Parts: sequence; structure tokens; C-alpha cells
Amino acid sequence: MLVLRKAYLPEEVITLGAEGINQIWRDAKLRAVGIKRATTLYETVKQSIGLKKGTAAVRYEMNLLLQDYDYKKAQLDSIMKEIERLCKLIPESEQLLAIQGIGLITVAGFLAEVGDVRRFESPRQIQKLDGLSLRENSSGKHKGQTTISKRSRSKLRAILFNAAIPLIATNPEFRKLHRYYTTRESNPLKKTQSVIVISCKLIRVFYAVLTKGVAYDPQKIMSELLYLCLYYYYRQKFRDLIDNYLRVELVKSSENRGDKQASKKR
Repeated sequence: MLVLRKAYLPEEVITLGAEGINQIWRDAKLRAVGIKRATTLYETVKQSIGLKKGTAAVRYEMNLLLQDYDYKKAQLDSIMKEIERLCKLIPESEQLLAIQGIGLITVAGFLAEVGDVRRFESPRQIQKLDGLSLRENSSGKHKGQTTISKRSRSKLRAILFNAAIPLIATNPEFRKLHRYYTTRESNPLKKTQSVIVISCKLIRVFYAVLTKGVAYDPQKIMSELLYLCLYYYYRQKFRDLIDNYLRVELVKSSENRGDKQASKKR
């Protein structure tokens, strides 16, 4: 965008050169750009057709488009400031924003869609509201897969799903939780399924913070992860123990049956 403001046409970008492009970025103190990316842009522009006719109209149109972009961006900044001001009227919103990986858009969208969370008796009701509750796709004798219902408020569902993805990437506790869900030995989840589970977990966290007025506690997430690991570990051990017991009993019963048949023949 910065280069576009200085040079509308390919020939103008060529005039700037890689050094000129890089200097524009350096003056604006942009990160993750440098002479290598400037050279790539310069070499790409050199291969452009670069029409020579109608350049005055192109400059005029580009100027109008940039003005429209600046106007829309100023509107967006004004809207975000107003959203931030309204969020600050809710005391618990600051505690939600303190959660690593949660931003203003997520908090504002959740509060706007759900309203006063105190009207819900449990977070499971909010889960039903946004269509993340489970249902079984069955008909007659056919038993289908269990999926989310996708009923009610799709915007709330999209807000939570889109919030869970960066939350997994930036929040250490939720990242470990996601890794556990996708790599556990018993019934591992696919990545999308794990994101949905994380979204439901985020509902419970928001519900606890907003109803109880408590701060987000990362240790509770880690303790829940430890509980899940122990639960599935001992459940698998118990199942193995039962399987071995039944196998031994089956062998014994077959041996007893064989002995009885042998005694009858005698």
C-alpha cells in the first residue's frame, strides 16, 4: 500500500528501484520486509506489460480508490474505538481481554450475541444457543455420525470458532489442550473437531469469568488436562484388565466344557 501511494504504474515502480522500495518501507518502520522482498517486487514489475495509454485516468482512479480506502479505514477505527468504550462499561470484559489470545472483536462479538450471561443456568445452554451441541444423524435403524447441531446463532458460532484458532496458536494452555485432543491414544480428534471442543471450552471460561467475576486461571486448564490424561489412561488400563479377565474366563469355560464332553464319552 505504501509503494502504491508513491508509484501507481509499473514504470514508476521501476524508476524507484529495489533500493527506493526498501527505503519507503524503512521510513514507515515496517517489519518483515527488506531488500530481498523489494527486489522480488521490482523483478515482478519488470515483467509487467505496463500499458502506456490512459495513464492519466489510471492515476485519477487510483487516487480515488486510495481516498476511499482511507475513509473506510477511518470509519473502521472509529467503530472499534466505540466498541472498546462500550466493552469497558462491562467490568468483567477487562478480565476476558486479559486472556492471552483473546481480542476485542471476540469479546465484543460474544457479549453482543449472548447478552447477559447470568440469564443462563449453565454454559451448556450457551453451547446450544450457538449450535455447538452434539446431535446424532440417525434415521430409523440407520445410526449416523455424531456432529454439532449448527442450529440457532451462526454468527456466535463463527466468532467462537475463529477465536479458537489464534487462541491455540498463542495461548500455551489451550495449545497443550489441542495437542492432547489430537494426539491421545484413545479416540484422537481431528484438528477441526479439536477446535470445536476448544470453542466449547472457551464458552465455559467466559461463563465463569462473567458470572463469578473471577480472573482467568491457567492452572485450572492445566489441571483439567491432567485429569483428562489420567482418566483416559486408567480407563484404558481398566478395559485391558476386563478384556484379560474375560479372555481367561472364556478359556476356562471352554476347557471345562471339553472335560465334561470327554467324561460323557467315557
